[in-house]
This record gives sequence, structure tokens and C-alpha cells, in this order.
Amino acid sequence: MRASDSPFVADWFIVSLRWLVLLGLILSLSLGGQLLVLPNALLVGLVAWNITLTLLAAGLYFALAGGFASPAFWIIVLPLLTASLYFEVIGAIISATLMAAVEIIVTVLQTLAPAALIILGASVFLTFLVAGVFGLLSMRLIQTIRHTRRSQSEAQQKKQHLENDRLRAIYSLTSTLTATLNYQRVLDSVLDLSLSVLNLEPDAPPDDRLACAVLLFSKAETLEVGSARRLTPADMHLVLSGQKGAIAEAIENDKPVVLRDVRHDPELNRFVTFMSCNEIYCFPLRSGFNAYGVLLFGHPELKFFSAGRRELLDILGSQAVVAIQNARLYQDVVDERERMIEYQEEARKKLARDLHDGPTQSVSAIAMRISLAQRMLSKDPKAASEELGRIEELARRTTKEIRHMLFTLRPLVLESQGLAAALKSMAEKTKETFSQNVSIQVDESILESIEMGKQGVIFYIVEEAVNNARKHAQAGHIWVNLRPMDQGLALLEIQDDGIGFDVAAVNRSYDQRGSLGMVNLKDRTELVNGVLDVQSVPGKGTRVQVYIPLSEEAADRLHHSSGKH
Repeated sequence: MRASDSPFVADWFIVSLRWLVLLGLILSLSLGGQLLVLPNALLVGLVAWNITLTLLAAGLYFALAGGFASPAFWIIVLPLLTASLYFEVIGAIISATLMAAVEIIVTVLQTLAPAALIILGASVFLTFLVAGVFGLLSMRLIQTIRHTRRSQSEAQQKKQHLENDRLRAIYSLTSTLTATLNYQRVLDSVLDLSLSVLNLEPDAPPDDRLACAVLLFSKAETLEVGSARRLTPADMHLVLSGQKGAIAEAIENDKPVVLRDVRHDPELNRFVTFMSCNEIYCFPLRSGFNAYGVLLFGHPELKFFSAGRRELLDILGSQAVVAIQNARLYQDVVDERERMIEYQEEARKKLARDLHDGPTQSVSAIAMRISLAQRMLSKDPKAASEELGRIEELARRTTKEIRHMLFTLRPLVLESQGLAAALKSMAEKTKETFSQNVSIQVDESILESIEMGKQGVIFYIVEEAVNNARKHAQAGHIWVNLRPMDQGLALLEIQDDGIGFDVAAVNRSYDQRGSLGMVNLKDRTELVNGVLDVQSVPGKGTRVQVYIPLSEEAADRLHHSSGKH
């Protein structure tokens, strides 16, 4: 064994052995009554040198102490053991050769008696035998130490390799989730990488007993399976409320929950797959006030979700929340773009209908009356003059209608003077054009809290509601009121004294109607993140209320109180 193979173990072992031999040597000399003999003064040197010259010291001491006649003759074993530990079999044989030479020289110098030669032969034989035994034992010991060190090194490398794989998996997850905005791909990536990092042995096959699923809140505010691994077909179609048990606890406290008794959970016990699991790990997918759903992992082995595994799942879950949030924001942008396209299309259709029902018909009537007036000029000039007056009045009314349409398409006063002035101008034009009484009351103190984009949406909500009341309600008066409420909310209220209608019946038959007034109100209310409430009773008028949040906290409270997440 070289010093570099196991320096600390070998050096400690040799130094300890040398001191042990010194102790045994002193005891042997003491028992033999020769501790104070002159050759024993060499012990002082051995102690001072810390037995660094073991081979030389042992040989000299053996010679000076009288060879085999000394009770400490066995000191010749020390060089053999030292050489075998450091240089294995070869070192032991070389050391045995040198010590045998010392034994022969000392014996020859002392006597050539047959008995001494027999002892010498036996001693030389035993020296080589002991050297061979020590060499073999040392080789086995060194092999064991090397194997142990190699196993430790391999285990360390394996552990490091596993950690590197996990880091790569987390990096891959982050890269995948940030590179895609596809909702389904995000969910599949989260589950696949979760199964990968939970496998503690990098070369082991995937654990088929591990089941997992992503449950997401739908538009109906219920939890549905968005993606899963190893769930039964029946489990894939389950719909949960998310209001009870471990799921509700995790979402409410925004902390993971470890469940070890699935049978008593009111919602998870509906999953056939999880009923065979003795441990469930539930991670909430939540960011601030927004709850998107939960990550579920189940395994039949108790205490499978150790602290290390839970830490990895928490990292992946946190990344999943960010990715899901980005995917939803992107989907909201896509939906908003499609909705804006629908708005533009509906605006074009509405403009076409209004032009056809109003100015187009009026212009056609003007053209026919002018033709009639031309024929009347030669026969009855007075009647022709009266007809021209009626044509002029019709032309003026048509001009007002066109100006009112242009105003509602783009109210410049909204951009220059604000919402209150725009609503009052709309009321004046409605009175002037259609003889419809519209009363406007706006608490201008809240307008500073409403950005200009929202003010424009509020204007079009009022315009839509007023037009609905004017066209369908046969209302004598329409009242518009915008005022602040408590806790960062504003209330927009449009009320009329018209004939009213059955709200539920109208909503049920909207797919068969040509008008989309109610749909427009709902869509525009969503643009300001508000909540729409329409109250109407036949014969008692209609009240349209729009609750508008002025901050994100107020929006969250509003939607939670109305049953929306």
C-alpha cells in the first residue's frame, strides 16, 4: 500500500503499532529483570525517534541484546509488519530477508553450536513464514480498504450524479415552462419532471406505484383533472368542489399537506387510484389571491414523501404556478383579442343596422318626397312649399341621428373633458335626437381612481344600457348614477321606468335573438373586472347595476363575494 492510498489510516495504524510494541518491549524486559541492562539504553533512542527507524533499530537491538538469548528477540517481527503494511508481500519478503541476514550474522558471531544452528534455521523459516502471512494479510487488508474507498467514492459520485440530474431536471422544467405558453404542455411537463426527480436512483426504472395529477379550477369554479399519470379513466372525469378536506386546507392556508388516511378525506376518497395510496402529498397552485388548483402525488409506501422529496416537489410546484399563471395570462390575452374582434364585428353590424333603420330609411324618404314636391310645384305651389318644409325637418332629424351615431362611435368629449362631461353630452344628444329623457348624476371624486381606459368602457356600458331602455323598455325616464361605495368599489346604476322584462326568460332565449344587448353588457363589464347585476320585473322597470373595483384587492373581494375565483 502506498502512502497516497490511505495516508491517514496507514500512518495512524503504524505509529500506534510502534508505540504498542515499545510498551510490550518494556513490559517484557521488566518481567525478565533486564530493564536496567546497558543495551536497553537504546529504548531511550527508540522513544526519542518515535520508532522512525524501525528496521535498523530492531536489527541493532536484536544484535546488541544477544540475539535469541534476549527475552525481547521477537522485536524482529516489527520490521516485518511495518514493511508488509507499507509495501505488502514484496516489502515483507525484503524485510524478512534483511532480518534473516541479521539473525544469521548474530548467531554465527555468537556460536556455531548445532543447537544454535537449529534454532537459527527455525527462526529464519518462521521469519519468512511470518513475513508471508503478514504480507498476505496486509494485501487483503489493503484491498478491503481500497474497495471501501472505491465504494465510498462511487457512492459519492453517484450521489453527485443524482444531484446533477435533479438540477438539470429543474433547469429543464424552468426552460420548458418559460419557453411555452401552451396550457396542456405546461401541465404535462410538470408531471413528467416530477416523476423524474422523485426517483432517487438515477439508473432505476420509474416507480409504477407513484400516481400524480394536476387539478385546476374551471370556469364553473369546480376542480377538474387537467393532466394526470396512472389515474384510472373514471378518475380522469371526476369533478370536485375543492371546499373540503386536504385540498381545501392546502388552498386556504397556501401550504402543502401530507395526508396518510385517504379514506376519511371527503373528496380524495372519490379517486380509486388514491385509495390504494398510504400517503398523499397535496401542493396548492396559488399565487396571491388567485388559486389555480392543486398538485396531487400518491404512493402506497408510508413516509415516501421525505423532506428531500417534498423540497423538490415544492420547487417544481412553485415553477408550475408561475408557468400556469403565464399560460392563463396569455390565454386571457388571446381571448381578449378574439373578444375585441367580436366587438368590432358587432359594432359594424350595429352601425349597419342603425344606418339601415334610421338614416338610410330617412334619406330614401327624403328622396321620394323631393320627387313628390317637384310634381306638386306646377299643380299646387303652396302644398309643394309645405312639403319642402317637412322634407327640411326630416333632413335635420336625419342629420341629428347621424351626428348621434358618430358621437357614440367616438365621443371626443370623453377624451378631452372626461367621463362626466361625455355622459352629460350623450344625455343631451339623446334628448335632442330621440326626445328621450336621460338624467346623469356622477360623483366626480371617484373619477381620479378610474383610469381613462376604464372610463371609456363605462361610457359604452351606459350607452348600451340607455339604448336598450330607449328601444325596448318604452321608458319615459332613464336615470344614470355613478357613485363610490365602501372598500374601494364604485357602483354604476342605470334605471328606467319602462315596461320591464323577464330576465331569466330573455337569457334562456338569447341564442335565438338577433340583439346582443345583454351579452354586450356582460362582456364590457368583464373589461373593467366588474360584476353585472340586472334586475327587472314586467311592468316595473329595469335596474342595471355594475360593481366596479378600483384596486386589485377590491376586485378579489368582489369576485369572491360573488362566488367567482
